[in-house]
Amino acid sequence: MGVVLNQSFKNTISTYIGFGIGAINTLFLYTNFLTDAYYGLVAFVLSAANIMMPFMAFGVHNAIIKYYSTFKTKNSINSFLTLMLFLPLVFIIPAMMIGFLAYESLIGMLSNENNSVTHYLWHIFVLAVAMAYFEIFFAWSKVQLKTVFGNVMKEIFHRVCIMILLCLVYLDWLNAEQFINLLVAVYVLRMIIMKLYAYWVRFPKLKFDKIPLLPAIIRYALLMIIAGSIAMLILDIDKFMIGLMLENIEQVAYYSVAIFIATVIAVPQRSMHQIMMPLTAKYLNDNNMASLENLYKRSSISLLVISGFIFLLIILNINELYKILPDEFTGGLFVVLIISLAKLYDNSLGNNNAILFNSDYYKMVLFFGVFLAVLAIVLNFIFIPIYGIEGSAVATFLAVAVYNTIKVFFVKQKLKIQPYSMATLKMGVLLIVLILAMYFWEFPFHPLVNITLKSIVIFMVYIFLVLKFNVSEDISMQIKKYLRF
Repeated sequence: MGVVLNQSFKNTISTYIGFGIGAINTLFLYTNFLTDAYYGLVAFVLSAANIMMPFMAFGVHNAIIKYYSTFKTKNSINSFLTLMLFLPLVFIIPAMMIGFLAYESLIGMLSNENNSVTHYLWHIFVLAVAMAYFEIFFAWSKVQLKTVFGNVMKEIFHRVCIMILLCLVYLDWLNAEQFINLLVAVYVLRMIIMKLYAYWVRFPKLKFDKIPLLPAIIRYALLMIIAGSIAMLILDIDKFMIGLMLENIEQVAYYSVAIFIATVIAVPQRSMHQIMMPLTAKYLNDNNMASLENLYKRSSISLLVISGFIFLLIILNINELYKILPDEFTGGLFVVLIISLAKLYDNSLGNNNAILFNSDYYKMVLFFGVFLAVLAIVLNFIFIPIYGIEGSAVATFLAVAVYNTIKVFFVKQKLKIQPYSMATLKMGVLLIVLILAMYFWEFPFHPLVNITLKSIVIFMVYIFLVLKFNVSEDISMQIKKYLRF
């Protein structure tokens, strides 16, 4: 776990810096510098691009990680990477042609309830392509076990640029439409910088030699398109469907703020995932099941301890946080609570996703995911018209909970390994006790002061209990290392 913890720690720091900047953007700058309608429009455009991204990437970013370690000669590696560079064009070029030929029909579908999205079809397309190639170049560096720079670009770069753009809107140097145009340019620039770094790590030598595993790679890439789309659907279909089904696109903004707060819990998983993916693929390719099981269990409890602390900070401070936001955003309080639970469960799975995507059973992810994508869409169709954004949160929670449970049981059945232990039970009891003990009291000061003071108390109590019960040896070792005792 040495290289995992080392790079995960650096990635966690950069990710939290990014989320801190994103929090300022999401909770304060967007809500005050853009109208609710334009904020909702930005959230809709980004969600639509995220849903399209797996198709534009053509599953290549997953295929690079799964198959790179199987190639042993320079010529075979160069031929493989050459294929990975050009394969996405198989989808991007036809999609562009369809966009030109069926523009009016596509606009009619997107603007079913909100005409404001009519002028942003090509913004969505360019964003999706930029996001796709960014992930491809990030995967290019991941397989060299270089994840820190890519994570900085993924988590910090675009958020800093967006903060600058929002300040320019506030100064009346940009209008809202110009802001959206430059937002697209930021994502394109991020992709170009990531490309230059990936080429610096390993410069491509174009080779078009025959690749022995070509049929298997193509099949895997095609399935990863669907699997990746399902993952993105579960993440973004709620915002997308809220924008389509509710007349007030401002509801997307309110929902996005709540989702952003809950998504902070996913930061440790995202950080550790960058390095766990190539390591998991290597253990599977080498059939090293002992190391794989060890990584599975240790990643699960480490992520649960870290994300559990963040979960407590959110749940125990959420009422005070919403006192700072504009009144119309307070309707997202329930959304934060229910999505936070889903994210906590998600983190407890450790490197489960990496195991499934890189094992011989990756095809099953497709079948599970299709069912759950359909389930998420059906539940959103049922709950959004009745309960609005709270209904969408419930639908998302149910879809994620079912999906994760199926994945845990499937890995257990096929590989005879599972992520949970007595330490998991300890963590569950610890979280419940702390919530019951600390949820119902606040300091009698300004909300920001209350959040700060209560967070300090939570931190001290949590660290003490985690060390006392030795829930995770890896986490305890890191705490003692940095606290020097």
